[in-house]
Amino acid sequence: MSPGRDAGFAQRWYRRPLRQTGPVIDMPVPASFNDITQDPSLENYIGWVWYEKEVLLPLRWLQGDPAPRVVLRFGSAHYYSIVWVNGVQVVEHEGGHLPFEADISSVVQGSPDTLCRITVALNNTLTPHTLPPGSIQYMTDKSRYPKNYFVQNTRFDFFNYAGIHRPVVLYTTPAAYIDDITVTTTSSDSVAMVQYQVAVVGSTANSLSLSLRDQEGKVVATADGPVGELKVLNPNLWWPYLMHENPGYLYSLEVNGISSCVCDVYTLPVGIRTVHVTSTQFLINGRPFYFHGVNKHEDADIRGKGLDWPLIVKDFNLLRWLGANSFRTSHYPYAEEIMDLCDVYGIVVIDESPGVGIKLPESFGNKSLQHHLAVMEELVRRDKNRPSVVMWSVANEPASELPPAAHYFKTVIAHTKALDPSRPVTFVTDANYALDRGAPYVDVICVNSYFSWYHDPGHLEVIPVQLTAQFENWYKTYQKPIIQSEYGADSVPGLHSDPPLMFSEEYQQAMLRAYHSIFDKKRKEYVIGELIWNFADFMTNQGTTRVLGNKKGIFTRQRQPKAAAFVLRDRYWKIANESSLKSNCKGSTQDKRVHN
Repeated sequence: MSPGRDAGFAQRWYRRPLRQTGPVIDMPVPASFNDITQDPSLENYIGWVWYEKEVLLPLRWLQGDPAPRVVLRFGSAHYYSIVWVNGVQVVEHEGGHLPFEADISSVVQGSPDTLCRITVALNNTLTPHTLPPGSIQYMTDKSRYPKNYFVQNTRFDFFNYAGIHRPVVLYTTPAAYIDDITVTTTSSDSVAMVQYQVAVVGSTANSLSLSLRDQEGKVVATADGPVGELKVLNPNLWWPYLMHENPGYLYSLEVNGISSCVCDVYTLPVGIRTVHVTSTQFLINGRPFYFHGVNKHEDADIRGKGLDWPLIVKDFNLLRWLGANSFRTSHYPYAEEIMDLCDVYGIVVIDESPGVGIKLPESFGNKSLQHHLAVMEELVRRDKNRPSVVMWSVANEPASELPPAAHYFKTVIAHTKALDPSRPVTFVTDANYALDRGAPYVDVICVNSYFSWYHDPGHLEVIPVQLTAQFENWYKTYQKPIIQSEYGADSVPGLHSDPPLMFSEEYQQAMLRAYHSIFDKKRKEYVIGELIWNFADFMTNQGTTRVLGNKKGIFTRQRQPKAAAFVLRDRYWKIANESSLKSNCKGSTQDKRVHN
């Protein structure tokens, strides 16, 4: 649960990362360190870096009987972190995309009026057992490589940016505090039920009161105690963007905990919605939902994967301009700030773990499995209450045809369902339908394919045959709804060719239209979604097939539209208006959805 208390502390810190043999550098946080300087060795640096910051804590945080609890929280840091406060180690964390925190009260409360020194050691090395996995390859041929030369190998197609990528905050709570809230919702006709469970730490003698307020601030339901439910009459349901005239409706659940005359208050946004999967449909609030959306990356010039509010807001404006109702957090959990806006705007999310590049047999062993289970626990704990999150994805394009993949994915998926029985679980596959050993355990088939690009490059004429066969084979085998979770082609902005040739904007348009013609046939049956790869161009490792990154975006890395963006916009708004008519929505709502 992210901190609901106002820490009164700036989120933008400046750190000094110190490489063991390198200079001290002023470094902004949040940001990746790779592209900030003019030092080419930092661009591809692998190993330990050090960040340090001194702050003066408010006196009121350090005094009192009992004194407040002081917490240091990181939104994320890639990849392995060790944190010290005033020279005392307070926390270690493995994983680059989820939050972690430490109670530092005992370290700081004996030293008022003294600067608090926060030191972070950060290592971005990836191994076969990290998530995502990687490997270090040492080049021992002294005639070709310098002494002790090594490279970091990965099996994913995006740049392995590193650094403190999300905000770092200090905040306080009472000694007895609300530690966690779990909310699930059900609805039928004119009544909704909000089931809740509240965990309090620091005291067993406490009382809890809860009130649910609508967007006008009116209390619509109340309850007492750590476990229970709230009854809401004539509820406003949480609907996806373009599925209702008032999407993203959120209530506010205020939880008050009182223990020994000390009060803790936490306010949680709550969206009332249900999710259900049949053999041919994905239902939100009992109505068929069709994913017409994108895959994204947290990626931008200079700041890399660092949180960037202007860019985030720009992206949401582009999503709504495009008529996109959904995206997948490819290929790792995105920042909480992004997820907050999904809840508010009604953008549906397939929430994906950093399980990308699981290709080697050793990455399916017990050590990797146990870490994967721990990551899913962290992800579910962070995002379980978000109405925008409708499905968990535990991996992207693993080697799921390998024998150990069956036990591996059966275990990860079962564990995720045990953590959260309210949502379907999937992983995204590019394996052959007849060989995939993890597919029997998913609720929705998510398949990636690049016909006429990586397969039969330049031959657009094969798409109808191959894409039709793909859908029919998967559905015949598993009788589960299917999402085309990736498809696309690289295009260099301004490169034109008629007839269409690869890497031209015209070829990207032609490929999309060829895929769309088959989508339109199969979405009448069991195809429930299409997610373009990719929303915007993004950086990758250097290679002979990558010219300053992956160019499959319908927008450039600077968020300017390519020709394909207009093709997709016309399609998505057409689908939205067709769905609106089928759902018998009000005419005024449909009028709002027609774009010019």
